[in-house]
Amino acid sequence: MATMKNPSAAEQPTQEDNIIYNQHFDVTREREFPMLHGTTYLDHAGTTLYPKSLIDDFSKEMIANLLGNPHSTSAASQRATRQIEDIRLKTLQFFNASSDNFDLVFVANATAGIKLVMEGFREHADGFWYGYHKDAHTSMVGVREVATSGHHCFESDGEVEEWLEEVGTMKVSPNNPALGLFAYPAQSNFNGRRLPLSWTGRVRSCNRVQFKKMYTLLDASALVSTSSLDLSNVSLAPDYTVLSFYKIFGFPDLGALIVRKDSSLPLQRRKYFGGGTVEMVTCLTEQWHIKKSSSLHEQLEDGTLPIHSIIALGSALSVHKRVYGSIQRVSSYTSALAKELYDRLSLLRHFNGRKACEIYRDCSSVYGDSRSQGPVIALSLKNGAGDWISNSEVEKLAFIKNIQLRSGGLCNPGGIASSLGLAPREMKRNFSAGQRCGNENDIIGGKPTGVIRVSLGAMSNLQDVTTFVEFVSEFFVDRQDMPGPAMPITSSGGNFYVEKLSIYPIKSCGGWSIPPNARWDIGAEGLAWDREWCLVHQGTRAALSQKRYPQMALLKPIIDLEKGRLTVRYNSLTTSILSEISVPLSLDPTQFESPENFPTSRVCDDTIQTHIYASKQIAAFFTTVTGTPCTLARFPPNPAGLLTRYSKAHLQPHQNITTAKIKSMPGAFPTASNLPARPRPILLSNESPILTISRSSLNRLNERIKATPTGKAVHASAFRANIILAEDPSSPPGTEQPYAEDAWRYMRVANGGNDSQSTEQTTSPHSRTTYFELLGACRRCQMVCVDQRSGERGEEPFVTLAKTRRFGGKVFFGVHTALLGSSASASVGVGDQVVPIREGEEEEMGMGEMGLY
Repeated sequence: MATMKNPSAAEQPTQEDNIIYNQHFDVTREREFPMLHGTTYLDHAGTTLYPKSLIDDFSKEMIANLLGNPHSTSAASQRATRQIEDIRLKTLQFFNASSDNFDLVFVANATAGIKLVMEGFREHADGFWYGYHKDAHTSMVGVREVATSGHHCFESDGEVEEWLEEVGTMKVSPNNPALGLFAYPAQSNFNGRRLPLSWTGRVRSCNRVQFKKMYTLLDASALVSTSSLDLSNVSLAPDYTVLSFYKIFGFPDLGALIVRKDSSLPLQRRKYFGGGTVEMVTCLTEQWHIKKSSSLHEQLEDGTLPIHSIIALGSALSVHKRVYGSIQRVSSYTSALAKELYDRLSLLRHFNGRKACEIYRDCSSVYGDSRSQGPVIALSLKNGAGDWISNSEVEKLAFIKNIQLRSGGLCNPGGIASSLGLAPREMKRNFSAGQRCGNENDIIGGKPTGVIRVSLGAMSNLQDVTTFVEFVSEFFVDRQDMPGPAMPITSSGGNFYVEKLSIYPIKSCGGWSIPPNARWDIGAEGLAWDREWCLVHQGTRAALSQKRYPQMALLKPIIDLEKGRLTVRYNSLTTSILSEISVPLSLDPTQFESPENFPTSRVCDDTIQTHIYASKQIAAFFTTVTGTPCTLARFPPNPAGLLTRYSKAHLQPHQNITTAKIKSMPGAFPTASNLPARPRPILLSNESPILTISRSSLNRLNERIKATPTGKAVHASAFRANIILAEDPSSPPGTEQPYAEDAWRYMRVANGGNDSQSTEQTTSPHSRTTYFELLGACRRCQMVCVDQRSGERGEEPFVTLAKTRRFGGKVFFGVHTALLGSSASASVGVGDQVVPIREGEEEEMGMGEMGLY
C-alpha cells in the first residue's frame, strides 16, 4: 500500500470476494454481536460496536492480573507500566508508525488530542496562524478562537491546492507569524468523503517564507473506523494525528495523539503540568518545576493514565485482527456495501419520476472507491411534490422500526452550510427562530437545517442496506395508487357531544378519567389539575417523558377533591417501596424544598422554575418505578415569581380547507407562518392548554390499522387527549365525519345539551355555554405507540398515521384547544353538546356581537 494513501484499485477485492465475505461474516455476526438482534444499526460514524469476544478477553485479562497505579514501584504498578508501554508500541504498529519517529499520547478522545495540540501552540510567544478545511469537525474549528495571528477556513480542496502551490494572491496568511498550523479531517464525518492525505507531506515540503514553521494536524477519527492509516513514511506523515479508538473497535472509550518526534517542540511549550509529568516541583519559598524529558508522552499525559481502558485497547487490537482479518478487508467490504446502498437509494423515485433522496456526495468522491469515499451517506428526503420531509419525522419512524441512525448538524458546520446552501445570515435567523440541533424545528425558510446520516461499519451486512432502503420506500416514496392524506369531511352541521374527559396530573404519566356526572373547571391554562406536576431528573432537572421511560404510563393518578389529595399508584411495583404516594392538592409550602431558591427545570426546551417536593420517600418511589434518579415537581397556575410558559400551537396549512390544494401523500405544504394571535399560558403540556380528538377520526384510523396483516386497533388513551368528542349515535349510517375537527375554528359547548342555541358566553363555571378556540392540529411523535395500559411500546398507530396523516412532511392527529374569551374560568362535563364553528361562520353563531373573535 502506498504510504499516506488509501488502497490502490489493484488491492481492492472483487465483488464476488465481498459476497463470500458477507455470507461468512453473517455467522460471526450472530456470535459476536448479540446486541444487533432485532435492530438495524446505521450509526457507525458515531461509534462502531464492540464484539462479544472483546469484552470476554478484557474481562479475563482483568481477572487474571493485579494492576496498580503506574506511578509507583510496586509489582502491581510495574506490571501496569509494562503493559501500557507494550500496548503503546502495539498501537503505533497498527498504524505502521515506528517508535523511533513517533510517540503516542493517550488522551480521552480525538477532541482532547486537538485541545492538547492547541494548548501547546497557544503558548508560543508570537502566537500562531490557523487554517482549517470546511469539512472539519466542530472540535477542530474551535481552535481558531485562540489563533492570535489569524485564521482561515478553506472552502474547497481547490483553495487548499492553490494555497499549497502559491498560485495567485492568497490573503489567508498573516504577516510574519511565528508558527502556522493547517488542520483537516482525513474523512469528513458529514458525508464520508475522503480528503487527500498527500497534503501533509506537501505542506512540509513547501518553502513558505511567511511562516517560521508550518505544521499539520490530521483528524483521522472517521477514516480509521473502516480504513487503514499508514504512517511508515515519516516525511509524508502529519505532524499530529488524532483519533478515537471507539470509532475503530467500539470499546474502549479512549483516544490518541500521535506526534512526529521532529514536531514535538511546539507541544513542549505548554505551561500547565500535572501529576506524573514532572521530575520535581517546589511550592514554598521558591516556585519552580522540572519537566520529565525522557519522552514526549511523559510530559503530556497528565495524572494517572486510564489504566484499564488502555488494557482494554490491547484486547481490542488482538480481537479486531482475529474477527476481521485486516483493516484493508474491512475497508473493501464496507466500501462495497456503501456503493450498494448509494445505488439503491439513488434509484428511488416517486410515481411522477421525482427523486426521493437528495444525497450530498462531493463531486470528487465515488461510492465503491475507498480512496475517495467512506461508507457514509448524508441525505435528505423529498416528497412527490419536491418538498423537504422533516428529519425528525424520519427519526421518529426509524425509532419505531428499530433503525439506529443520526440526523441534524452532525458537528460539521462547514459541511452542513455548504451542502444545504445556508448562508451565515440564514443560520443566525434559524437560531433566533429556535432551531437547535436535535429539535423538531428542522425546516426553516424552505430549507432543511440538517441532514440524515447513515453509516456502515465492519459488522454491517447486506440486510442492513436492504432494511433501510425498504424503510425509505415504504414511508417516503409516493406511489400512483397511494391514497392521499386523510382529510376532514366538511359537511355542514354536526351532532357532536363530549364522550369523555381526562386529565393527566403528572406530565407523561397515566391519565385520570373525570367522572361522567361531574362538572370540571377549565381555566386559561386548561382543565383543572391537568399537567401541573412532572417528574424531574435529580441531576439535570429535565422533565422525564414516556419517550424514554414508557413505564411512566403505569403511574396512575387519582384526584380526590373531598380529601384534597393527589394519589399516584403503581400496582406492578414489586419492591419494598410503597406502591403508592399521596400529596395534597393545596400548595402546602412545607411539602417543598426551600422556596427561597426555586430550582430551574427544563420542559420541552423551556426553562421554568418549579416547586420540588422535599420528601425522600417520594423521590424513592418514582426513582424505583422509572429506574432513574428523579423526584416530583409542581408548576401551579399563575405561580408567583415563577416563569410562565405559553402555547406554541398554530393552524397548519392543511387546515385551511378553502385554499389548501391537496397533494399526494406525504403532503407538500409550506411551513405554516401564522402564529397565535395572543400568548396563551400553559402549564406542563407540550404545546397548548387542551388537546381534543374525535372518536370518528379514531375509528377511521383504526379501520386503516386493522386493514394491515397484523393490525390491531389502538385505544383512545394512546393520544392522551383531554376531550374526546363523539357523534350522535342516532345519526344515519354513512354520515360520520372523521377529521372534521381539522376544519373547525371554534366550538361551542352547551351544558348537558340544554339550550344549545344560546349565545350567552360563559362567565362562571355554572354558566351553560362555553366557547373554545381550536389553535391548530397536533403534531404527533412516537410516544403514541406506548400502550397506556401496559407501558409496552409498539409500532402503531404512528406507522399508519405516517402513511395517512402526513402533511408538509409532518404527522398530525387531534387539535390543540383553548378556552375562548376573557373569562377566567368555565366548566365542561361528559355529555355536553358540541356545535362546531368553521371559518366564516362566526357571525352566524353570534360570536361577533360578543367580541369573541
